[in-house]
Amino acid sequence: MPKNKGKGGKNRRRGKNENDNDKRELVFKEDGQEYAQVTKMLGNGRLEALCFDGVKRLCHIRGKLRKKVWINQGDIILIGLRDYQDAKADVILKYNSDEARNLKAYGELPETAKINDTSTFGPDDGEDILFDDNADDEDDEVDDIDGI
Repeated sequence: MPKNKGKGGKNRRRGKNENDNDKRELVFKEDGQEYAQVTKMLGNGRLEALCFDGVKRLCHIRGKLRKKVWINQGDIILIGLRDYQDAKADVILKYNSDEARNLKAYGELPETAKINDTSTFGPDDGEDILFDDNADDEDDEVDDIDGI
């Protein structure tokens, strides 16, 4: 059996929190980059994002972000556009909610962008749900069973 010469395995590395940068500098888009909002996580390091230029693109999460930065549905991300494929892009950076609000305040994001909205419902989907209040009837049935 080979002897381990390191200082622990992956569980030791898992405990480290190397992204302590609470205050990082706000990164704006450059030429060939675009802001987008994640619409669907596809798995295998891929996601579907609606860019703020109106195009829906299939995005690939780069390896540096893949297991260190968790990207969820509704997050604001910075993507790098590809010269040879307009329908595909690469995720460069994920903005936290404070940074996304700052981008919106600077006018980089449109006013219609919802920053903390992760719901997949439409604007009025949840209002028409009706529930039956039959809780009293169920209690009576349970009492009948106990009396047998």
